[in-house]
Amino acid sequence: MTEISQTSPDEGEIILLNKPLTWTSFDAVNKIKKSCKIKKIGHAGTLDPLATGLLILCTGKKTKEIDSYQGAEKEYVGKLVLGKTTPSIDLETAFDVEYPVDHITHETLLEAVKQLTGTIEQYPPIYSAVKMGGERLYKKARRGETVEIKPRTVTVSEFEVDNTHFPEVSFRIVCSKGTYIRSLVRDVGMLLNSGAYMSELCRTRIGNFWLKDANEIEEYVARKRAEQGLQS
Repeated sequence: MTEISQTSPDEGEIILLNKPLTWTSFDAVNKIKKSCKIKKIGHAGTLDPLATGLLILCTGKKTKEIDSYQGAEKEYVGKLVLGKTTPSIDLETAFDVEYPVDHITHETLLEAVKQLTGTIEQYPPIYSAVKMGGERLYKKARRGETVEIKPRTVTVSEFEVDNTHFPEVSFRIVCSKGTYIRSLVRDVGMLLNSGAYMSELCRTRIGNFWLKDANEIEEYVARKRAEQGLQS
């Protein structure tokens, strides 16, 4: 929809994109880089392929600001489903175990969420981009390797849930850098003596940047190419 800055190519710009479902963050960067003939470009925070929402790209000299955006507070909305698990904690992999859900009440759900709010320790998912021994964990996971993952300290400042459509639970989470939403989903299931997987995820905010101000990728490319006098 809008661009944050109107600067020269050398100065660079901050581009807000709405990452489509199934695209990797690198897919989005590569699309803008090739289509808009941009030499220097990077993104400020990975989104999983099965997540959608706000992705910040920086070009030119603005790439020096990437770290500040990566460290900013983030907001997500999504859905989890209780009673089943997958190895990846989302729909990238097939269901592996089913669990009972009849014992779960609104009150026990709220208590589980409360335990996962504040400064907590969490273990990243095995299917994640965390590096171990110079290799992404998801590559080890896809080969069936067993790895020992170390916990990390993160802050979940807000965790709201709506279980109107139980066992599906809608959520909104505000959290610090490095928080894995899939880990929170997994841990909700465990605290409820059941299981859970994430069925939807959308990042709606990074710091002071909002998804409502983001560009659809194809629309941004078309506009940028027109500005540059490139053929569509």
